[in-house]
Amino acid sequence: MTYTITSTDKYSDARCGIITTDHGSIPTPIFMPVGTAGSVKAMTMEQVEETNAKIILGNTYHLYLRPGLTILQAAGGLHKFGTWNKPILTDSGGFQVFSLADRRKISREGVTFSSHIDGSRHLFSPERVMDIERIIGGDIIMAFDECPPGTASYHYAKNSLELTLHWLERCFKRFNETEPLYGYTQALFPIVQGCVYPDLRRKSAEAVAAYNAPGNAIGGLAVGEPTEKMYEMIELVNTILPKDRPRYLMGVGTPANLLEGIARGVDMFDCIMPTRNARNAQLFTQNGIINVRNSKWKNCFEPIERNGASPIDERYSLSYLHHLFRAEEITALTLASIHNVAFYLRLMETVREKIADGTFSFWKDDAVKRLMQRL
Repeated sequence: MTYTITSTDKYSDARCGIITTDHGSIPTPIFMPVGTAGSVKAMTMEQVEETNAKIILGNTYHLYLRPGLTILQAAGGLHKFGTWNKPILTDSGGFQVFSLADRRKISREGVTFSSHIDGSRHLFSPERVMDIERIIGGDIIMAFDECPPGTASYHYAKNSLELTLHWLERCFKRFNETEPLYGYTQALFPIVQGCVYPDLRRKSAEAVAAYNAPGNAIGGLAVGEPTEKMYEMIELVNTILPKDRPRYLMGVGTPANLLEGIARGVDMFDCIMPTRNARNAQLFTQNGIINVRNSKWKNCFEPIERNGASPIDERYSLSYLHHLFRAEEITALTLASIHNVAFYLRLMETVREKIADGTFSFWKDDAVKRLMQRL
């Protein structure tokens, strides 16, 4: 995997670049739709492609449990299994495992947990996770880490970071001892942790940077801490992480979060928000946020969004989409998901244009206010 910076913003740390993988190139800044179990919820792969998505994310925990490693390896990896021929990033499953607070036990060896499906017991160690991610076959794979809550005490966060750094060393050792399974290369990204404590974040970022990895991730944010603290930690970490490698902010977030992260030097994002909120009738638009289930849209025959990012935006009206949600028609979930994912991808395209033409910083502050207002 290679990364080339193509333009930078004069008044912030925003930049444009190109990540090149064996499955294609990814322009940055970029948003990655989340395909938890090998699909982006409520959408076909054809529909995901039509949103102009360049890379999607798969979830190691869920794919390990279903369909399982035997099926994935027999299919030739997740690309072939899901018929997605562009890049894939897989997380390590750490966040999902640690969210099962009453179903798991953490030790220096790894995490023993009970499946949420059938209660069966499993162990995720750094070595095991590397083997699993080899079998899934993502172009970019994430190191196994512990993600403490944003409200964790300093004592907990410090011990958690020590464990994460120990696991990181084992991840790289296993990764370097093994080979990709399907004839293309994989890149391992380490993850910066440390909760909201500057000294821990600094220590973690310095340790991560020392691995000289093809790219680096920032984890453990947007997990309960104040938004201002999240931005503070991003700024701190990005003064340490190498500027010539892509930086991936995990699990974030709203359109405003993305723009603020980009201004602070972040290149890659993922979040379930576009599809999860879509399934709850919330639409992101250029002029603000719409809850299309509200009765105010019942008689609104305007398009979902004029000059929107997807052909469905001009074809269907807000009134029609309101009706589909009220009638509990499954089509409502698909249309809203297509709209939101396409909107996020168009937003990233606009950002890249603004950075390239030197107007990003002037445009961003107004865009943040406009995008987050309730309509």
